[in-house]
Amino acid sequence: MSPRAFGVLVLGASALVAGALSAMAQPAGPAAQPTPTAQPTPTAPARLAQCVACHGAQGHSTMPLSPTLAGQPQVFLENTLILVREGLRPIPAMRGVLDGVSDAEIVALAAHFSAQAIQPPPQTRDASAIQRGQALAARGLCGTCHLPNYAGQQQMPRLAGQREDYLVHSMRQFRDNLAEGRDTQMNGVLRGLSDGDLTDLAHYFAQLR
Repeated sequence: MSPRAFGVLVLGASALVAGALSAMAQPAGPAAQPTPTAQPTPTAPARLAQCVACHGAQGHSTMPLSPTLAGQPQVFLENTLILVREGLRPIPAMRGVLDGVSDAEIVALAAHFSAQAIQPPPQTRDASAIQRGQALAARGLCGTCHLPNYAGQQQMPRLAGQREDYLVHSMRQFRDNLAEGRDTQMNGVLRGLSDGDLTDLAHYFAQLR
């Protein structure tokens, strides 16, 4: 083989190798991308019948001591449901209700109830109790965590529009150090308040929207 022919052969081979390397370096086209796996649809609607039996249609409770879920912050509902499911917040009426409920279902349930509108306040209104409750709430700086309109935020529950009897029950648990699985900061906030004080606070919050 002549030197000229050999040089042409080497150049041709080099070009082929460079072309192959260039093709390997190119990003894969759309057809080469993996197909995303479809996410399962949460089955929250199948659980709603259990929830509304105690917490009412659209989360507006009509059962004594059963809290209203409508309008609660979604993060608060998610956290609470997970704590109940894992047995970290024992609620006798909820025992076993959340067994086997997935995280995706809990998120869907929380989103559903959080999106529900708050109903108008009850007609029974004690102006004196509301005034006393408002003063107690201001003194306790309740609006710092629960927001000035008491609508709640993130992991802080909504107080405005909650059932009055449930608020009294819940605040008594905090005051008496019986609120297992809940934020202990509230124990100190409510320490020293009488049952009458808690009743006034509950009436004030329940009347807000």
